[in-house]
Amino acid sequence: MNWIWVVLILFWTGGFAWLADTARTALRNRHQRRMELMEAQKAERLAVEAAHKPPQPICGCTHHLAKHDKSGRCHERVEVPTAWDENKKPLRFEPGQCNCQQYVGPQPLSQVYADELTDLA
Repeated sequence: MNWIWVVLILFWTGGFAWLADTARTALRNRHQRRMELMEAQKAERLAVEAAHKPPQPICGCTHHLAKHDKSGRCHERVEVPTAWDENKKPLRFEPGQCNCQQYVGPQPLSQVYADELTDLA
């Protein structure tokens, strides 16, 4: 019966507040670590997916290779500035032809079928 008095005295003096605060802090830290682990796993998964994609042939004008003809001329429509303010910042834009010169970037590899080299002997 004496242990009940010890528990009551601890409860009245706030001894359980320390225990509750410690448990709350431990759960908060566990949650933060768990969220960081989930973010790291997500970043790793996205990196693996990005590693399996072939490089995209993109010109210096940020348009895809499909928007360029064989001579290197881009056929994409862009906004061209037509009026500027005193700080040389564009105020008005009009649609115009992209004037990039040529595609610069990795050349995509063509699909080629080749028989496997095996030694049948």
